Amino acid sequence: MKTPILLFLGAISFVILGSNSGCSEAETSQNIAVVDETEANTTEPETTIENDQPAEIDRRKKNMHVKITTQFGDIIVKLYDETPQHRDNFIKLVKEGYYEDLLWHRVMRNFMVQGGDPQSKGAAPNVQLGRGGPDYTVPAEINPAFIHKKGALAAARKPDNVNPSKASSGSQFYIVQGRQVNPQELLQLEKRRNFGKDSTDMVTYSDQMIEEYTNLGGYPPLDGEYTVFGEVVEGLAIIDSIAAVPTMPGDRPKEDITMNMEIVKFK
Repeated sequence: MKTPILLFLGAISFVILGSNSGCSEAETSQNIAVVDETEANTTEPETTIENDQPAEIDRRKKNMHVKITTQFGDIIVKLYDETPQHRDNFIKLVKEGYYEDLLWHRVMRNFMVQGGDPQSKGAAPNVQLGRGGPDYTVPAEINPAFIHKKGALAAARKPDNVNPSKASSGSQFYIVQGRQVNPQELLQLEKRRNFGKDSTDMVTYSDQMIEEYTNLGGYPPLDGEYTVFGEVVEGLAIIDSIAAVPTMPGDRPKEDITMNMEIVKFK
């Protein structure tokens, strides 16, 4: 049984999809979010977090930034106000110290770096990680305006077969490193996604999105499948450093890379 990837990966082996991969978009989504077999057979509902904060508190949460400290340097992420439930949940966990000394437990070069498993804190070497988290999920806030460009901050989740609503993990997240993307690839993705759809349901990449993917890179096959709730505004090179470390089978770094987080003011 393999270790989890975005949230859990068990029954199906993960395949890294590069620009020369022959896997389809559907295979991509399947391979990055498959649940551990013991979880896949579970049908018990999970509780979800609700955004019931007073309006005056919500206003104070707008334009929030979080500093993620690693031994390679600091990453500053901006949290999107357009995904308030994910924003508020992340802020809550950061303030509680939930992420203190957790590991980047899943690292895949040219794809993403993942953390947020509370079981990773002080985990012994060679222990498989990625199954931990709080006892709730966060309702999906998938916004077509937010893409998986390099530096995108997104929530991990269980796969569609046990999670058709695409609800997010309560704590696990990933930051995209990705790879170079060319406009032709985006056009092909559009064509596949829009095949047989009504015009009101079609997905299109704006000129700005195409420019961001072309200049920054990223991982467009994930668009529309996971909630992107923020982006790196400083420290993209740190993502490259984390993604480049040697890993063990299961994609855990051979040497632990820890994180700590705090709310910061950033202009």
